[in-house]
Amino acid sequence: MAAPRALAAARRVAARGWRGAGSGTGGGAGPGRSRLYEHVREGLSARPQLDVTALSERELDRRRGSLRGGDLREIVQTWSRLGEVRAAIARLEAEKGRVAQGVRALMAAHDKETAEALPAYAALRARGRQVRLQLQELLVEEAALDERFYLKALQLPNRTHPEAPVGDESQARVLEVVGQKPAFDFKPKGHLELGEGLDIIRQRRLSHVSGHRSYYLCGAGALLQHALVRFVLAKLLPKGFLPMTVPDLLRGAVFEGCGMQPNATPSPVYNIDPSRFEDLCLAGTSEVGIAGYFMDHAVRLEDLPIRVVCSSTCYRAETDTGREPWGLYRVHQFTKVEMFGVTAAESGAESEALLAEFLALQKEIFSELGLHYRVLDMPTQELGLPAYRKFDIEAWMPGRGKYGEISSASNCTDYQSRRLNIMYSDGAGRLQHAHTVNGTACAVSRMLIALLECNQLPDGCVRVPPALQPLVGQDVLTRPPAPLLRYIGPNQPRGGRKVP
Repeated sequence: MAAPRALAAARRVAARGWRGAGSGTGGGAGPGRSRLYEHVREGLSARPQLDVTALSERELDRRRGSLRGGDLREIVQTWSRLGEVRAAIARLEAEKGRVAQGVRALMAAHDKETAEALPAYAALRARGRQVRLQLQELLVEEAALDERFYLKALQLPNRTHPEAPVGDESQARVLEVVGQKPAFDFKPKGHLELGEGLDIIRQRRLSHVSGHRSYYLCGAGALLQHALVRFVLAKLLPKGFLPMTVPDLLRGAVFEGCGMQPNATPSPVYNIDPSRFEDLCLAGTSEVGIAGYFMDHAVRLEDLPIRVVCSSTCYRAETDTGREPWGLYRVHQFTKVEMFGVTAAESGAESEALLAEFLALQKEIFSELGLHYRVLDMPTQELGLPAYRKFDIEAWMPGRGKYGEISSASNCTDYQSRRLNIMYSDGAGRLQHAHTVNGTACAVSRMLIALLECNQLPDGCVRVPPALQPLVGQDVLTRPPAPLLRYIGPNQPRGGRKVP
């Protein structure tokens, strides 16, 4: 049998030949491209071990996405044919080895001239040529099937928890309502009006500085952000969370392994100029960076579950530009504290238990901050690709006059670990795919909306929640006697600044 390295080299040659024949997974981003697949083809990561038979056509049809039941049937058929081709390649490789061994035996028993004159020698050489030709054909077919399988299979969603509501966001099930809506004897203001009055948020006249949907936090606004991060970290670290910082720039392959689509059109992910930096994206959540930390690594069963907490800057393109263009609800950049967990899958219940733990921690944090919120069991069309089950928490925002999402928590089971090769050693020492869980501990921009709007006073001042007062250094945020800045630029109602 041929050496594994020789066979791998032949497969790489066949793959290059197949891609050169019109594949469409080359350099530029396009509908047929998968950065994770390219990453694997280049030998940079282990091949994803996808379990496509675990997903039913009914589950797929209930999820939001481009694939439907017919696509799943095609993917399974491609995988079945790929298995047949690989089995045939293995048989031919074994026969190729036997032919080579037969030739060597003849050469050892006879001198070269006598051996080459034997009919058995000619027959072996002829069969060897036939085997090589058949192998070449099968290796090209294998490369084509492999690409066809992964380009579609990597777009499949996770399985769905049987208790998840079916449908779009209108079908979300309210599991719990916590706290009371704040009552006002005046018309409540929105957070942007409050923040501008307190001179702690600036969002106007920034198009020439930082573009649309950007903002500054200053003074007590900046202190509130730092206070929220410190408050949450102080809550989670004693509970066994491992603190971590992560890169903001990550390979597109890691995004795809997490179930995100950097090549979507339009894409919610910021892609760095590929002419200068190949395949780098700005992370919209530290979940991607933490998952990348565990990528292609294994952990010990006795160390599980691993709980990680990370505060990071998150970058999101917010492609739906018509929704809430002002304020902090939909912005391109914000600070978020994320929880991420890696569990075993010995009983199958470990990740569900960690999801419940993360949800309980979220409720504890929001209750201590005095928020009125509700917990939602999210329906099938709101799970994205990776989530098996997902809970959202929405806080009441009086200035907006409605609830707004402030956190989510998802059990991704083995969806991410199968794509990113995140493993653990089981009790027998065998490597198994881990389960991953993630949850928002504090998305600062949206938390500021809820805190400012719910704690406002008639004069535009804002009470600081007791839990944050020692960190902010104030009980009440008061209006300054005058704003720090006075605009003197050209775009004034009565013309530009007067030059003496």
